[in-house]
Parts: sequence; structure tokens; C-alpha cells
Amino acid sequence: MDKFIEMSTFVIVAETLSISESAQMVGTTKSVVSQRIKTLEKRLGVILFDRRPKLSMTEFGCMFYKDCIRILADIAIAEDALAPEKCNLSGIIRIAAPQAFMNTHLAEILSDFAKNHPKINLDVDSDDRLVNMNLSSYDIAIRLGPVPDSTFIAREITKNPTYLCASPLYLEKHGTPQHPSELEFHEGLIYTNRSPNSTWELYNSGNAELYKIKCRLRTDSTSLLLSAAKAGLGIMVTPLLIANAAILNGELKIVLPEYKIDGGSIVAMYRKTHRNSLKINTLVSFLIDALAD
Repeated sequence: MDKFIEMSTFVIVAETLSISESAQMVGTTKSVVSQRIKTLEKRLGVILFDRRPKLSMTEFGCMFYKDCIRILADIAIAEDALAPEKCNLSGIIRIAAPQAFMNTHLAEILSDFAKNHPKINLDVDSDDRLVNMNLSSYDIAIRLGPVPDSTFIAREITKNPTYLCASPLYLEKHGTPQHPSELEFHEGLIYTNRSPNSTWELYNSGNAELYKIKCRLRTDSTSLLLSAAKAGLGIMVTPLLIANAAILNGELKIVLPEYKIDGGSIVAMYRKTHRNSLKINTLVSFLIDALAD
């Protein structure tokens, strides 16, 4: 058995803690993955995984995982170093990105990137659902908002200023709230990936407080939220990068601008094994330059 294949399979199992999910990602059967791990453990003379009650890494497994990440990263560096210039980059980059952000910014940016790097093929899925990178074959995911601690690298592309917004039509009909406590009397357009309980956390002078709002519409689609807000259905929480065009042309107005919302950042998430990938780093740098303003 090729040691590189064993090591790569081990890293995927370590990151997913699932034989079946690892088999899907590797593109083989569960029995093949299990056999690779058993062969690796026999060759090393240690147990890398506890199998009961559920799969988990042993102390030896954790130690070996750190070494594998470093070794695989070094291999990536060695391979990428063979390309004398970035224009010679080639291969596939599989990307997951939010649909609304794709419509407003990423479509043009990624098209420009592909034009500048003709030997790179982009495989892009745009969906507002939060992709579980442990269970997918994506090389990189673009996310907006606070990013939880994870085993993945989350490289900041730019800040993600976020506001309450509503249409002039809605505010004329329902009035403009002057304090967050008035939100409970207003119609809320709720993004379920962020606020499933119709509660918004607002900051004033560094202090955070939770405020309830009536639920007029709930969805995981930011495109639907934006359309509903422009139609005058209620107030929404939205990143500026999603709503900036509507704000500039007067379709939306910022509400309670002095109360801050933690929008986090726009980040590129990818596995630690890709930290030195020239393709990934070139793409992220391109995104940073494109969104600098």
C-alpha cells in the first residue's frame, strides 16, 4: 500500500470521524477505507482510532495527525513549486459560496479569476446553506459572518459590515424604530442560518443585548430576504455587501445605524492540508484584492 494514500486516507478519517463519509470523499468503499486504516495501524504498531462507542482519535492518532498535516502540506509545496509562474497554475478548484453574494459580487470576480488563469477549472456551487466542509469534497468555502472555531483555516478576505434595513415604503407605513426595544412591534424578515429564533443581537457602546421581533417571513435564502425587504414586507439583517446596491438606489434604508451587529468577516475556509496550496492561495489573494474597497 502506498504510504501517501494511507496517510491521505487517515487525515480524511481523522477530520470526518466517519468511515462512510470518508469513503464518499475518497471515492471508494467503506471496506477499503477500513482496511487502509487497519494496515496503517499494523505497520505503525499503534492504535490510531478508538472504535467504540463511536469513532474517535487516540492520543497516538492525534500526534500522527499533526505530522500528516505537515507532511502533506510539504508535498503540496513541492508540487506547486514546479510551476514557475502563477499563470501556469492548473487543475480544479471546487468552491462553495452563498447564492446572494454570488449574484452581487462573486460571479464577476470568479469569472475574472478564470480568465486570468486559463488552466484552472472552477467547479462552483452557490447555495445559502452552510456547507459542512468535513462531509464535502470542496476545496474552499466562502462564508459571510462570524466563523465558529474549527479545524479549518479561516482566512479573512474583508470585513462584513452588517445592518438592519427596510424599504422606505415599509417605514412610511409602520414608522421608523428609534430604539431596538421597538422592534417587537415590527415585522421581521428572519434569516434562519443566523437567527432561527427571531432574536437579534445588537451592540451599543460595546454592550450586547437581545431583541425579539415578530416573524413575517423565515428563510435560509438571502436573495428572498432581500426581495421581501425591497417589497416592503419588513425589516431584515443584511450584510452591506448584499444590500449596498439597494441602499444606494434608495430601495432600502439603514435602520438604527448606531446599533451595531456583529457581521464578522467574509472568509475563505479550507483544510489545513491546503494551507500551502498555490492554487488556493492565489484564489484567496485575488478575492482580497477584488474586495479591498
